[in-house]
Amino acid sequence: MADRMRRWLMKSEPDTFSIDDLASAPNQTTMWEGVRNYQARNMMRDDMAVGDGVLFYHSNCATPGVVGIAEISHEAYPDPTQFDPVSHYFDPGSKPDDPRWLVVDVRYVRKLDRTVTLAELKARADELGDFALVKRGNRLSVLPVSDEQWDRILSMV
Repeated sequence: MADRMRRWLMKSEPDTFSIDDLASAPNQTTMWEGVRNYQARNMMRDDMAVGDGVLFYHSNCATPGVVGIAEISHEAYPDPTQFDPVSHYFDPGSKPDDPRWLVVDVRYVRKLDRTVTLAELKARADELGDFALVKRGNRLSVLPVSDEQWDRILSMV
């Protein structure tokens, strides 16, 4: 684990789970379940730590973009939905003694005054450097964010 705080962008479809849902969750905290990509899982397992900052991003909606800030409040642990046969996220190949998928807990920090839209981020891609979100074909739900990218995005609010 790194000694310094890292920063992330985590995507959620607002019809499934929005920044407002996080704000109204018990203790304003939720388990970030349903990640079914090995690269995203590995970042959650190997790189995320309690206290890391999260840009909460609404995806697959009329106006996708960064809508709030959250933080990692619990390190990675097995995603219980992978073992639940009635869950949309059930994985019959994952075993309790060797879980394939992980979650982290995420805590609400604040909602932004306005959405920083994907269109705005793409229009300023040159200022964001090597930012995975604005690269063609990147569909990961968990992305690393540099300190400079974090500051630049939040300055756009």
